[in-house]
Amino acid sequence: MTVLMVSGTGTEIGKTVVTAAIAAAASAAGRSVAVLKPAQTGVGPGEPGDAAEVRRLAGRAVTAVELVRYPEPLAPDTAARRAGLATVAPAGIAEAATRLAAGHDLVLVEGAGGLLVRFDEAGHTLADAARLLGAPVLLVAPAGLGTLNSTALTAEALRARGLAGLGVVVGSWPSDPDLASRCNLADLPEVSGLPLLGAVPAGAGTLSPADFRAAAPSWLAPPLSGTWSARSFLSAWPA
Repeated sequence: MTVLMVSGTGTEIGKTVVTAAIAAAASAAGRSVAVLKPAQTGVGPGEPGDAAEVRRLAGRAVTAVELVRYPEPLAPDTAARRAGLATVAPAGIAEAATRLAAGHDLVLVEGAGGLLVRFDEAGHTLADAARLLGAPVLLVAPAGLGTLNSTALTAEALRARGLAGLGVVVGSWPSDPDLASRCNLADLPEVSGLPLLGAVPAGAGTLSPADFRAAAPSWLAPPLSGTWSARSFLSAWPA
C-alpha cells in the first residue's frame, strides 16, 4: 500500500488527527510519509491547515502538501464557487499523489468531510480520485449514536464504486463512553463489512507532539503500522 485515502463519514470527527496518527506510526516503523490535502476549506491565508497540523503532530520528517485553499468552511466545490477560485479535479489529485508516491513509502490523502463531498463543478469526489489511483480507502467514524448508519452508507458507496475499503478507525474515542459507543465497537465491523483498525482517544490532538508520536502506534492496528488489538479493546469496553 503506497497511497491511502482517508475519508470521514462526516465532518469534525477526528479525520486529521487520525491521519497524523497513521503518519506518526508509519514514520516510527521506518517508512517515509507524505500527507496530501487536496482541498483545504475554512482557513485563511497564512493560517496552518490540516496538512500542517498532521506534520506538527507526526513530525517534520513528514512531507505536507496542500493543493488548493478556500476561506469559507464549505464543501470544496461550493467554497471555490463563492470565492471565485478554481476547483481541483480527481486527475489533479491523482497526479499529485502519484508524484509524492515516487519519493515516499506511504502517501496519505486526506479528504474533505465525507466520501461523496463534491470537489468540482462536475460533481467529482474523493471516490473518483481513489478510483484513478487504485487506492484503498480508510473510513474515520465517530463513536456515538448514529455512526452505524453513516458508516454503513459510506461502505456501501465504496462497494458500489468498486473501491476497496481498508477498515474503520474511531476518530475520537471518549474517556467515558456511553452504552451506544460501547455497542458500536462490536457493531461497526458487522454493518460496514470492514474491520475495526483503531480508536484514537478524544483530545489526542492536544497532546504534545512528542507524546502524540509515542502513543500513536498504540491507537492503530498492524495494517496501519500500530500495535492496537480490536479484541483487546472490545474486552476493555464491554457493552
